[in-house]
Order: sequence, then C-alpha cells, then structure tokens
Amino acid sequence: MPTPPRRSPAPPPRRPRPPAPRAERAVRAERVARKSAGRRRRPRWAMRVATGFSVTVLAAAGIGHAVVTGLDTGIKRVDAFRDMKNRPEPGNGMNVLLVGTDGRDKLSPEDKQKYRLGGAPCHCTDTIMIVHISEDRDRASVVSLPRDSYADLPAHTDRNTRQKHHEHPNKINAAYAEGGPNLTVRTVEHMTKVKIDHYLEVDFTSFMKTVDVLGGVEICTARPLQDSHTGLNLAEGTHLMNGGEALQYVRSRYVDGASDLGRMQRQQRFLAALIAKATGSGVLLNPVKFRDVTLTLLGAVRADNGFGTDEILDLGRAMRGFSPSSSEFTTVPLNDKGTTIPGIGSTLVWHPEKSEKLFEALREDRPLAARHGKGRSTMVGVAPQQIRVQVDNGTGDPGLGKRVDAGLRKTGFRTSQLPGNIPGAAARPVERTVVAYDPRWDRSAKALATALPGSEMREVKGQGATLKVIAGKDFKEVRRVRAEDVRQGEFGAVTGDQVVCP
Repeated sequence: MPTPPRRSPAPPPRRPRPPAPRAERAVRAERVARKSAGRRRRPRWAMRVATGFSVTVLAAAGIGHAVVTGLDTGIKRVDAFRDMKNRPEPGNGMNVLLVGTDGRDKLSPEDKQKYRLGGAPCHCTDTIMIVHISEDRDRASVVSLPRDSYADLPAHTDRNTRQKHHEHPNKINAAYAEGGPNLTVRTVEHMTKVKIDHYLEVDFTSFMKTVDVLGGVEICTARPLQDSHTGLNLAEGTHLMNGGEALQYVRSRYVDGASDLGRMQRQQRFLAALIAKATGSGVLLNPVKFRDVTLTLLGAVRADNGFGTDEILDLGRAMRGFSPSSSEFTTVPLNDKGTTIPGIGSTLVWHPEKSEKLFEALREDRPLAARHGKGRSTMVGVAPQQIRVQVDNGTGDPGLGKRVDAGLRKTGFRTSQLPGNIPGAAARPVERTVVAYDPRWDRSAKALATALPGSEMREVKGQGATLKVIAGKDFKEVRRVRAEDVRQGEFGAVTGDQVVCP
C-alpha cells in the first residue's frame, strides 16, 4: 500500500504580542494609510542609504561649537599684531603666517638623543610659510620663505636687550630672535605687501605629537636620503613615518647640494602628505578624532589673539572638502646670486619681478600652480622634461609609433615627434618593447622604462643622450610618471597630488 504523506507537526502557538505603545500604533496606521492610498514605499536599501547619508552629514556638521568648545582656551596666546601701522590693504581670502621654531624643551632625553635634537635652540624661526586660504575655501596656497633670505628689519625694540634698533639688514629668520612674532609679521608684510590675518607658531614637540595622533604620515622617495646631522636614513621607496622620523625628514639640510631649498621642498611634500592623511582618513568628518587632533596640535602652538573657535571651525569646514589637489606649494623666486651682510654672512635675495608677481597673485586670490588632469603618477628619479626620446615602431601596426610618441610626450618626455620604423618589422615584429640607452644615462633610462610597463632595458654604448624606444607587440599604454621636484607653471608651483606618494 502507498505510504500516506507525512504531515508536518503543527507549529507551536504564537505568543500574543503585547499591545504596541500609542506612538508606535500611530506610525503603523500611517504606513497602512500610505500604502492603501497607492503611495510606493521606498525599498530598504534606499532607506539605509538615506539614513547613512544623514548620519554622515550630522557627523560632519557636528564639528561645531559643541565639539570644539574650549579648544581655544588651551592655545598659548601672543600679541603678534601689537601697535602695527601702515599695513598692506586686505585682499581676498585668509593669510596665515605659519612659523616653525626649534623649541625642544618638552621633549624627553630619549627623543632628543634618538632624533639628534640635543643641541641648544637658536630661538629663531626654522621655517617660515605664508598659507593662503582662498575666499571660496577650496584651495590652500603655501609659499615658503627661505630663512636665509635678505631682509630689512623694520625699526623695533630688541626683545632681549630692550635696545632700540633702526631699520637694518639681516636674515629674515633673525626677526623672530630680535623682535619675536610681532617683528616677524611686520617684516613679512613689509617684504611681501601681503596682509597677514593670523599667526601660528609650531615647535618640535607639537609637530611630533600631531603626526603621531594621525597614525603617521606616508612619505616616498625615488632615491636614498641620508643626513648625518639629523640622522635621516631613508631607502628608496615608501615609508610610514612617526612624529620623530617626520621631524628628521623636514629638518634635513645636508641630503644633497640643494641645502635649505631642498629642505623646503621636502617640507612642502610633507605638508601635502599630511593633508592627504587628514582628508583621506576621515579625521575631518569624525568630530571626536577632529577634536583629538586639534587638541594635540593646538596644545603646543602659539597663536594670535584673534585665532579662536570660529577660526578653527572655519578651517575645519573648509578642509572637509579638501584633497591633495586642493593644495599648492611653491618657494619665493630667488636671484641667481645672493649678497653678503658684514657680520651676518651670505643671504638669499628674492627676484624682484618674479616675487612681486607671486605675492600679487596671493593678494588677488589667484591659483599659483598649473592645473592637471586627474590620475596618479609614478615617481621617478629624473624629470621626464629632461629626457630626450626617439620612438621607432617595431611592429606592422602603422599607427603604433605615433601612439607611443604621443603618450610619452603627454607625460612630459621630450620626444622627437617623428617616430621611425624598424626595417622588416612587418614580417618579423618585435615582441617586447625595448628602451635602448647609453650607460651614462642609466637613471634617465630607468625613468623611461617605468613609463613603459614590461619594457626591456638594453645598454648601447656610444648611443648618446637621446634614448630610443622600439615599440613592440606587447605595448599597452604609457604610464604617467613624475619627478620628485618637478616645478611647473608661472611660479614653479606644484599641487599636492603631484608630490604625495602615488
């Protein structure tokens, strides 16, 4: 006989639900009414997205007075604008004079020894920068002023000896030693005709703590960097630096013959990397993290009396939409030759016409750097703009040579724009793209090969300075490359995305 079908056991009786609260019953009734009226309900994923977006917006807006209340009370104040007269006319945007001093009193003996900070501080400005925040708050322009720049210090009373000084020549960083923040602001305004709105002073301690609270900053280099004075010792490649290591990086002056100019470029790269870390890690969208970072930074800085909660909020809100490409960096243009001041030593002299154009651009709130298309570039040791290239087509594809030539030229290489053809290539095409080079130009060849992924490097003694590319069947694309110190545009400025790690 056929087996009767099994019956599933009866489910246990459901427990009666407790009566819903009045508010919940009202919500349910409203939902039923909307449904019966034919209104389409949002799918669950849309509700989740909307809810998540709302939370994000509220979190971002939470960087308000409630979050930063009391932050400005911890800032050490300085009257940087006391009794200042005959100041420049205000321009558009906000100008902050950012100075770095060599204060190291709060560092532990271990850190002083580890990071070579045991010497006596000079009580002068180790770094001087004008940071211009655009009127629409979507761009930050950073102009480095070399500390050895020739300057005519305005008349002042020496803060150490109380002796009255007439206007006299000196290095720009001596303004801080003789007259403190007030004379530093007066000197910068006198030299640049740019009105300074706020003054911020950062010492070694606050610098190290800020980097550490961010979880370190990523720095990359296309060549080894060593400085016996600071202890810097970086291999080629990418490095996540803590506060002490980052301080070694920005202080190093004896890495190469560029001295202080090279150091300023490294400082600019570091600032770009710091912006990338702050804007890319969610710090500015997290009120608690924002507060931690701000407390750390402001806990050891000195600022003018007008830099308070509103200004902190203003900068925080502005930087929420920042990315490395929102920042741009340059150094004031210099004459080829400096001048010597008796009893002071050699100084750097600003180029009169070029520097005036630069500061005029700041006053008029104009961008300093040439704008570039989106996309990351791989860092190489030699700038493509310095490398001459001849492209030859090693295949039967009639348009390959032109494509390779155009691609290399677009990323900066100095191609001939007259690609040739390898005889017999149609019958016997080259399988792999070749970079042929004279051994004396091996660093240039390495940069060129980086732009041609998978290419073969081939030494050809006596070939000369022009490198040759034989395009093979394997060619797919030209990779964008850039040098560490490429300076483009009218003011030699670079955007942050050009100098951070790719």
